[in-house]
Formats: sequence, structure tokens, C-alpha cells
Amino acid sequence: MSKQQVTVPDIGGAEGAEVIELLVAVGDEVAVDQGLIVLESDKASMEIPSTHAGTVVELLVAVGEQLAEGAPLAVIEVAGAPEEAATAEKAPDSPAEPPAPAAQAIPAAAPEPDRGGGAAGGTEQAVTVPDIGTDDAVELIEIYVAVGDTVAEGDSLVALESDKASMEVPSPAAGEVIELLVKTGDSVRQGDNLLVLRGAGAAVAASSAAPASASPPASAETAPTAAAPAPRPVTGASAPAPGAANEAAAGGDRSGVYAGPAVRKLAREFGVPLDKVSGSGPRGRVLKEDVQHFVQKALGAKSQGASAVGIAVIPEIDFGKFGAVEVTERSKLDKLTAANMQRSWLNVPHVTQFDEADITALEEFRGGLKDEAARRNTRLTPMPFIIKACAVALLENPKFRSSLAAGGEQLVYKNYVHIGMAVDTPAGLVVPVIRDADKKSVWELAREVLELAERARDRKLSPADMQGGCFTISSLGNIGGTGFTPIVNAPEVGILGVSRATIKPVWDGEDFAPRNMLPLALSYDHRVINGGDGGRFMTRLVSLLGDIRQLVM
Repeated sequence: MSKQQVTVPDIGGAEGAEVIELLVAVGDEVAVDQGLIVLESDKASMEIPSTHAGTVVELLVAVGEQLAEGAPLAVIEVAGAPEEAATAEKAPDSPAEPPAPAAQAIPAAAPEPDRGGGAAGGTEQAVTVPDIGTDDAVELIEIYVAVGDTVAEGDSLVALESDKASMEVPSPAAGEVIELLVKTGDSVRQGDNLLVLRGAGAAVAASSAAPASASPPASAETAPTAAAPAPRPVTGASAPAPGAANEAAAGGDRSGVYAGPAVRKLAREFGVPLDKVSGSGPRGRVLKEDVQHFVQKALGAKSQGASAVGIAVIPEIDFGKFGAVEVTERSKLDKLTAANMQRSWLNVPHVTQFDEADITALEEFRGGLKDEAARRNTRLTPMPFIIKACAVALLENPKFRSSLAAGGEQLVYKNYVHIGMAVDTPAGLVVPVIRDADKKSVWELAREVLELAERARDRKLSPADMQGGCFTISSLGNIGGTGFTPIVNAPEVGILGVSRATIKPVWDGEDFAPRNMLPLALSYDHRVINGGDGGRFMTRLVSLLGDIRQLVM
């Protein structure tokens, strides 16, 4: 038996990396390449593996310590040759050099390419993902430029798609695209590099855009050597290792997932996508037990032959045997909308109440404001009036601007009136939110309605533009129909469906008179809203739309 000391290998030039987690304890049996500790630098988190198999007899670090290359980590008792024992028995503070293999097995990192312009003239800068309103990764669905293209400031470079919207990233400056750093289908976060732009303007600070290169070449993993493999980045904004794409394809792995090499190997063996596994370790770290639990749960659901909600799955059918077919991929936005609607329909007990509002006077008033709308360089549709009327009704019926919390044990009342407006776009249905609708005039609402609708169709909405709603309005007025039952946009508890207005004969007490009637359908969550609440809200809304003078009272 002999004792071997494990030291910090080459960690990509990081100085003062912090110990954020100890993966073993004194007395644990470890294998070669098994993780001992987790270090976190300013660029990435990485797991430091053991260079020897044996028993941990001493830990030389603690959580929170700052370490650099060569620092001692642990002493491991191994069954080695007698000549190895002399060096293994050295105390942690001995001036002797640490074992050479841990440092020798790691090739030197390639130097960063010069981004200073040089002989080519002009300043080069890396364009990064701007603030996209979320810390989660979003998918890059389209690249609008190619190497050699000349772009102007504000030109669209790429299109990103999050859980709720698609958005384009504009160029921060004019110049020539000299390098693309991403490809369609990549997942990126705020601060990740997109491309390199060469311009002729003043020097641009690009220090944050230089990709980190803490990852060693993929071949270092497979090289037959007893030395410690280079630590693998787990999180951070650094560029993926060369083998990351193949690793992802094999097991649904993702470099942004906080998990060690052993866990990633287990996930690849089981074919488990790590980004679907909830981590139970410190800082959300995915453990082996998490992967095993995921597999167990998946097998249990499959054995039942039913979906997660206990409803039998619709069988797949080969439609091609009945005639010619065409199969197209649904957009991410379409699939997410479908999932959200199904989740809401299955979880929310829906009730829908119907009524009609007499908007004859409203339409006459709106028609008389066409010249005023032209002078204000806007267009006055019925929607601003409907939004304003809903805002008043929401103030008077606070249950409609509440949400369930704590598993249904609590009701959260919102002291603001933010109203979502469903917009049909070529990419799918999106719901931008008009904030503080109760505090805005009809003219202000008219301008905001047109602006949000245009941005939605041009895919310029950010995730923040579609968050925080209390209530939603879905209008099919321009399309047609006499009525429909909208699905509540949970966690909201109410939604108003508006159909196309028609002229109908209405009894006025003495005779039938032609009136312009607007069909309305109010769907609500019956766990929160009862029939009386719904009736009062709808009655008030119909009254406000029938006499818009009440909106200023």
C-alpha cells in the first residue's frame, strides 16, 4: 500500500478558482477519473477527477477555498509499487513537486485569435446575445447573414426562439461579417458569442465576447494515459468543447447542465436527456440518483400505457396508406402553445358565459373620430375601447385579477391591471401584455395596440413583453364567427372572447330596432370564479360597452 497526493491539474489558466463542492469524504473508495471536488472560476464550473484508484485518507481542502494549478487536494491510499511509496508519504505542505502526470497529460490551450484588426484594417468585435429577458437557453432558429456579408447598424443577424416568442438580434454596428460562431439549432444564452464583425469605426470593447477555452481537445479524454484528464466545463458562457455536439446527440446531453462526467456517461448509456432531469444536488447539480429516478419514472409511465395525466394516448396512424401526404415540422412556438393550452384545459375547470353588447353608440362615436385619429397618426379600432372597459370591470371585480398559489391554498390578488391581447402571427399565436391599462386613455391604448401587434408580426417581442398579465382578450372580430369558447391562459383565471359584431333587430319596448351587437364569451377558472362573479363581471362589461360615457366616470 502507498499514499498518493492528488493536485489541481491545468484548469485553463484560471486563477483563484473556488471550491464549491466536495464530492467525496475521508474513507470513500474512489476510482480513476472519479470526481473529487468541484471548482468554479469566473468562466466555468469544473469537476476535478482522481488520478488514482484507492481510499481517500485525507482531504486537504474545504468548501470556499481558492485554488490554483498544482494545489494539493487529497491523499489517496493505493496498492502501488514500493518505489512509489516514498513520494506518496510526503506531507501536504512538503516542498516536493506534485505528481507530474496530472499536469503533463493536458495540452496547452491554443492562444486566442487576434481581434485587434491588424493588417486587415478596422476594428473586429464579437457580437453577443443581448438581454433577452431570461437566463434560460433559447434556440437559434435562423441565421440571416453569411461570412463576407456587409451589414448596417440595426440589421438583423439571427433569430432566436424562446418558450414564448421569437426575436431577432440586430447588429450593434456596421461592418463585415468575418466569422460565424454559431449554427442553426444551437442553444444560446445572454452573453454568448454569435459572430465576429469587422468595422472601420472606433475601437469597440470586446473583452466579454472572447470565448473562454477552458475545455481541452476531445482527444485528451480518449488518450491512453494514467494522468488526470482535463477538467470538463459544466456551466458558464464558455464555448462548447469540440466533442460536445456528438455527446449531445448520443444522450441528449447539454454542456449547460450542471453534472459531472460520471453522471453524463450514465445518462448517455440510458439515453436520458440531461436537460430534462431535475438536479437534487447543491446548486441544482444532477446526481446519478436523479438520472435513475428519471428512468424509473419514465418506465413507470410507459408501463401504464397512458399519458402523464392518465388519459389514453391517441394511437399513431400511417395516413400515407390512404393517399398522398406531406409531413412538416411544427414550429417551437406552435408546440409550446399546444402544450400550454392542453395543460390549462386539463387543470382548469372551465366555465364559459355568453352575452352580447350593444355597441351601436360606440361605433357611431368611433366613426366620428376618424379625422382626429388621422391627425394623431393612429387608427382607432374597437379593441382600445374593449380593453378600457375590461380594465374598469377588473378594478370592480378583483377576483378576476387574482391567481391561485400554494397548491390552491392561497389566492394572490394583483394590485395592477395588465391585460394580454392575443395576436395571430405567421409564426403562431402570441399574447403581448398592455401594462396599467386602467391608467391609460383610449388614445394611448390605441397606439399601444397597433405597436404591439406590429412588433408581434415582425417577431420583435421580447419575453418581458408577454409576462405579467392579469386577464386576456382574444378577438376574432376581423375573422368572423358568432362565438367561441376561449381557453383560460393559466395562471390567469379569466379570458374574454370577442367575435364579429352584426346588425340585429332588438326590441326597445315598443318596436324592433336595428342595433349593432357584439358577441362576447367569458371563460373563467371555476375554482376561483363562481357563476355570480362571472355574471357581475359580464353585466358590467356589457353596460360599459353599451354606454362608453361610463368609462370616464
